[in-house]
Amino acid sequence: MSRNDDGRDTYREFTEAVNMKPRELSTWLETDESKHVGWRKSTKGGESVGHESGRKIIDLLRRKRGDLSEGDYKHMRKVVGYVRRHMAQRPSGNVRDTKWRWSLMNWGHDPLKGPLPPPGGPSRRALERHGTPPKERRGPGR
Repeated sequence: MSRNDDGRDTYREFTEAVNMKPRELSTWLETDESKHVGWRKSTKGGESVGHESGRKIIDLLRRKRGDLSEGDYKHMRKVVGYVRRHMAQRPSGNVRDTKWRWSLMNWGHDPLKGPLPPPGGPSRRALERHGTPPKERRGPGR
């Protein structure tokens, strides 16, 4: 973390990227679909990187913010980066039963629940409180 970022930005982006609750993510990680998607570190099989990350995410969501370490914030940034990159690769059509969605869900983000705010843009919570940003409310030519 930089001196200017005491973790607030990382924490906010993480909680916006991870839109599944700990119990919901835990239940998902027990499914066959969850266990059969994602890249594995070993050619011998084993747990996928995303599945392992999902278990870490559950732990992070259940801990108090004051108990988070620099390593925890590093993983949060990894999660945010993965979710943003993967969302940019959204396939066309219905994604409900796709490996693309299942992989994202291993990382705590269900794309059917709603879009991820753009980096540096207004947070999802701010949009819910204040509505559409003024720039987007203006019509064409204004």
